[in-house]
Amino acid sequence: MNNGTTEQDTRSTEIPFGFLDPYAKREIRRSVLKALCLPGYQVPYASREMPMGRGFGTGGLQLTLSIIGLRDVLKVIDQGSDDSVNAVNLRSFILRTCPGVEETTRTQEATLIQTRHRIPEIALQEGQLLILQVPIPDPLTPVEPSEGKRKTMHGEADYSRILVKLYEDLREFGQVAISSSYPTRINGYHVLSPSPIPRFDVPKMHLCNAPLIFGAGREKKIYALPPYTTAEPLSFEDVPFEVEQFVDEKAQRRACSRCGAMDSYLEECVAQDGTRTYLCSDTDYCRQMQEAGGQRTED
Repeated sequence: MNNGTTEQDTRSTEIPFGFLDPYAKREIRRSVLKALCLPGYQVPYASREMPMGRGFGTGGLQLTLSIIGLRDVLKVIDQGSDDSVNAVNLRSFILRTCPGVEETTRTQEATLIQTRHRIPEIALQEGQLLILQVPIPDPLTPVEPSEGKRKTMHGEADYSRILVKLYEDLREFGQVAISSSYPTRINGYHVLSPSPIPRFDVPKMHLCNAPLIFGAGREKKIYALPPYTTAEPLSFEDVPFEVEQFVDEKAQRRACSRCGAMDSYLEECVAQDGTRTYLCSDTDYCRQMQEAGGQRTED
């Protein structure tokens, strides 16, 4: 029975590869190229509506859907885990709208990695691409509410207010209280927010072999870190930047309860009886360490 729908009408309702229309992909790719040419510069773009609430990684998702191709191998993680609700749902949506793309949970096999709040423990290599979801892209937001003034400060490389905030933390707490999104200077000029990754991951950005692209869907900004680019956390000469230390009461380094790793970012787990254990945040790294025999690393 003919219900009045033509073959052309049927094709027009099909979801295109990567969900986004070609014009949206083209704009996002151009913004990415501009961001790579100007490391740390926040490039505005027309963020599209996605079939999920803003704040659930729409910025990173739009980047992934605009860049991914049939030859890519996809890995999606959330706070280091391949199995969290956010990672599973985003991976399912990407694979559903990008038929033919392979998936993996091993960092070394992936060509495109979308992540939320972590950089993998295993060092990235050439030929890979890391996409990070970002809620607040501007590191000046906590110290300057006006976007117009923030743009002027970025243009003049005026980050004195952030340094003042770091100094106030030192005076009040004896240490810098910024635990994530630590402001990082790129190529000696722009300061960017590395997304809510822990301080533990910030040194991985320095001279990284792979490009890092940051997408903030709600704030409609894209910025990037090209390969082999200097990334230096803001600090003082007499108070150097420090990462999180996982030590016990005797100042001994803690190890993952599963694989024994002592060089990874650990998450504290508390059982109902109050027992505390520590596990690798990066589930793929933990699995590979267990496969290798769980050798502890003292470096």
